[in-house]
Amino acid sequence: MCEFCTEHGEGKVWYKNAANYANDLLSDLSRRKYIEKFLTVAFSDGFRTLGRLETIFRRKGRLPKAVEKALVAKAKAEHFGQVLPIEEIAEVVRKAKTVVRMPCACRWDLKRKEERCCYAVSYGPEAWYESIDMSYFGKASAEGLESVAADVAVSQMEELEEQGAVHTIWTMMTPFIGAICNCSAEGCLALRTMSHINVETMARAEHVARVDPLLCNGCGLCDTACCFRAIESIALEGRSLSFVNAHKCFGCGLCRRVCPVAALSLIPR
Repeated sequence: MCEFCTEHGEGKVWYKNAANYANDLLSDLSRRKYIEKFLTVAFSDGFRTLGRLETIFRRKGRLPKAVEKALVAKAKAEHFGQVLPIEEIAEVVRKAKTVVRMPCACRWDLKRKEERCCYAVSYGPEAWYESIDMSYFGKASAEGLESVAADVAVSQMEELEEQGAVHTIWTMMTPFIGAICNCSAEGCLALRTMSHINVETMARAEHVARVDPLLCNGCGLCDTACCFRAIESIALEGRSLSFVNAHKCFGCGLCRRVCPVAALSLIPR
């Protein structure tokens, strides 16, 4: 069981705890103020910080432990994510009262290009995303928030997975859950933080990938699809097979999506 499950899940999976979606969390004044400045604080400031830390990392080959701990602690308190497979993302989305698709702030910061792969979800009469400053994307306050039915949103996320997206769920000042993103390896601040400076600001799924050695044909497509470098080829009894490093695996499910012989599955971590 992950740290968040222990702290925010009442002994169960934390993102299945209804209290973490509740409107009484939204009513907290500090959370409201954070949401108003969310795009600037989480993304513009985040990319600037990453740029500075990349310089240190390239020069020294590592970050000072105190810096790494502070970065992770800040993320866990404010805007922390966890990878979820599509089945669990669908469960979260279908319970929402309203779902809106909006531009991805990461991709906007990186490319000044609007890509709508982020979803805000609300479970009560008041939607947290109404406080977002859409001028960040050069839009009026009501622009850019595209209401979609839950089943439509899930279908869109399945299409994004076909394109190599990793599904993640995010807090808006922990433990309030409000957003789902469909991340790409180089188009996501959290994934770039992991690959560029070796700091994890999102958690592994409650699942891990497993290879059935009787079915695996050693084609290597799963290795190519993995964003987390968790899969490698091994030789076994004269055959080439895929092997999943459970510690590196984030349980996203992309590997099983591309496997032509259904040799990969997700099992509880």
